[in-house]
Amino acid sequence: MNKNITIIVAAVSIMMATACKEKKQPVREDIITTRQEVPAPKAPITMQEYKDIKDVEWQGKKYRVEIARTPADSLPMVKDELGQKYVDNRITLIVSRQDSTVFYKRSFTKNAFASYLDDDYRSKGILEAMIFEKVADGALEFAVSIAHPQSEDEFIPLTMKLDRDGGLNIKRDTEIDTNGYDEDTPAQQN
Repeated sequence: MNKNITIIVAAVSIMMATACKEKKQPVREDIITTRQEVPAPKAPITMQEYKDIKDVEWQGKKYRVEIARTPADSLPMVKDELGQKYVDNRITLIVSRQDSTVFYKRSFTKNAFASYLDDDYRSKGILEAMIFEKVADGALEFAVSIAHPQSEDEFIPLTMKLDRDGGLNIKRDTEIDTNGYDEDTPAQQN
């Protein structure tokens, strides 16, 4: 019987040895990766034209303030990080007297405000808006913004005052979020 046990133990050992020698197949995991394609830039994007007309009382007389924004293909285009192009704007300001004679007329581009911008906004910003705000300290006061295209909260706010002699005083507006800019930089322009 001892011999039978030895034979059984030997047979089991042989089976275990051959079972261990079987090559185990590696567990194969299919890893599917998706390739993210960067969208190709579209045709240059333009902002809509707008025109705003307000009648104001200034220096005891009535004036009409007209502000018109138009996309300007003649200006250098701005590109975002994906290469999308944007058309910059030209804004025309006309201040007329009650008899329709023109007191002040000028077309502005982003370059008119370049000294108030950092390199990023000079190269990647557009002249987004100019709005009449109020009559203050004997001047007509306007808000101007230079913005990154398609961004509601990345802009440089400026305050522009037109005095009764037709002179401009421009500075950064520090009373609203200025993306980390704290300094006013006043300048006189004609």
